[in-house]
Amino acid sequence: MNASLGELEQTVSTPVATLEEQATTVTILGAGAWGTALAEIITRKGHQVQLWSRQHQQPLAAALANCQILVSAISMKGVPDTVARLQALSLPKSTILVTATKGLDPATRSTASQIWQAAFPQHPVVVLSGPNLSEEIRQGLPAATVVASHDHTAAQRVQTVFASERFRVYTNTDPLGTELGGTLKNVIAIAAGVCDGLRLGTNARSALITRALAEIIRIGTHLGARQDTFFGLSGLGDLLATCTSPLSRNYRVGYGLAQGKSLEQIVSELQSTAEGINTTTVLIDLAEREEIAVPVSRQVYLLIKGAITPQQAVEALMERDLKAEAYAN
Repeated sequence: MNASLGELEQTVSTPVATLEEQATTVTILGAGAWGTALAEIITRKGHQVQLWSRQHQQPLAAALANCQILVSAISMKGVPDTVARLQALSLPKSTILVTATKGLDPATRSTASQIWQAAFPQHPVVVLSGPNLSEEIRQGLPAATVVASHDHTAAQRVQTVFASERFRVYTNTDPLGTELGGTLKNVIAIAAGVCDGLRLGTNARSALITRALAEIIRIGTHLGARQDTFFGLSGLGDLLATCTSPLSRNYRVGYGLAQGKSLEQIVSELQSTAEGINTTTVLIDLAEREEIAVPVSRQVYLLIKGAITPQQAVEALMERDLKAEAYAN
């Protein structure tokens, strides 16, 4: 839904902005669970928030009025079209662009921030990513996240706006790594859901997550990200959250597949986007072009395409050639 500051205040506590922090006008694109959770965080601090959704009638130009920070919390599928619409409007160069989307574009194999930066080269772009299950955030449970940008001043501004006693925000200078950590873990969450759906136990899931982290690091560093980023909140932190919680939509996809449900049935039951499905397909295309070994992701790909069963996916991973444990293997 579309919501103004007044409407949001009906569902959140009294604003608690500190005297030294100026109220900021923020537009959030995407009024789903994630966009709404982010809106509630900053509304509580007394910032002016405007929610906009592609499914409703409010003109995009009206939602951008006096916008100082623009947050994109839409699905990866909607990013290119939304960016194109914004390019046709007058967006002040001082506006900070924040992307909270986790996915890869099928047409370009780009991340959301790369699409935003290419379209708006004069604007600072900040990536927001971390172990942030939207339902827990909406319940007021404590969480932490990362805001990453090559523009450190912009990242600090976003950090100040979002940080609260319930939402701790760290800055980072590796936006690509921060974004890839949040994107690639969705593929692994599907695998973790399969693992739990088959009741393979804690040992198996722990091994899966650990080896998947090595796979994510291999992909990320090949594409230019820093290795240490993947040991932080947007890498290991997000991986643990989405691979161990039924609140994760991608985890539920894997769990449903292990129970014998079709992908179409699972997606229908979710009634929301599980980015890992699309990301898996794009990732395999990217890995083949770049010759990156992605054994875990490849089994997820074969599984969602219906080429193998969950049991066969597990067998394929367990029967791989023996090797030393190293992040390059």
